[in-house]
Amino acid sequence: SPVSLTLDPETAHPRLVLSEDRKRVRWEDTRQPVPDNPKRFDSSRCVLGCEGFSAGRHYWEVEVGDGEAWAVGVAKESVKRKGRISVNPKVGIWAVGQCGSQYQALTSPTI
Repeated sequence: SPVSLTLDPETAHPRLVLSEDRKRVRWEDTRQPVPDNPKRFDSSRCVLGCEGFSAGRHYWEVEVGDGEAWAVGVAKESVKRKGRISVNPKVGIWAVGQCGSQYQALTSPTI
């Protein structure tokens, strides 16, 4: 069965708003009044889950709604949080997403 993930509000970019149960996230045009801390992404639109994995096989089910720009994936706990990062395996992020009408695997080098 799928893993139940809870999003970590301390890591969420200031324009990402988490649901009360911390299972859903949405983008807001205005920054949220959240404190900066070493765990928070300040430029890249990312949020991490509270749960971590170091081995094994895991999967989760995701609904992306009607959004035309989204990405979902996994990241190393050590991923850089400050400044712009390129979302790809080189920096410790493996993701898939959609931008407009194109679906893509965020890879390095870009394919």
